[in-house]
Amino acid sequence: GWEKLFSERIFLAFNKNYNIPVAVARYHNIYGPEGTWNGGREKAPAAICRKVITGTDSIEIWGDGEQTRSFLFIDECIEATRRLMQSDFTGPVNIGSEEMVSINQLVDIACSIENKNLRKIHVDGPTGVRGRNSNNDLVREKLGWDYSMTLKQGIEKT
Repeated sequence: GWEKLFSERIFLAFNKNYNIPVAVARYHNIYGPEGTWNGGREKAPAAICRKVITGTDSIEIWGDGEQTRSFLFIDECIEATRRLMQSDFTGPVNIGSEEMVSINQLVDIACSIENKNLRKIHVDGPTGVRGRNSNNDLVREKLGWDYSMTLKQGIEKT
């Protein structure tokens, strides 16, 4: 976290001191088709989709599954980024969804799309912070952008 914040400060200093155009975006859990889906480096939506598609009776979830996140479909991320790059706003600005779900709910969404009923098995594993969500007030104000795709719609496309 500190590395990201420090990098933002450096970019904004170059903008101020040398008139170098910059735009700072803070992306929140971007996902979609063509992303990494296996190997341990994938995002939660891709990992959950893979586990649901290949699962037969159960699915392993790290921790209790109650940790919350918001996820943004890649097409919407690209549109927000395009608007930021075409604006005079330097940021920083959040680019994400405000639809907060637990990992257990994400599993339920993926299972409903595949018409599966998998038993959730909670195992030890990295869970990150308990909850994280995007606040989009500033991006709506400065760029006139807001997400429109629900998580279920994005998971169906993924």
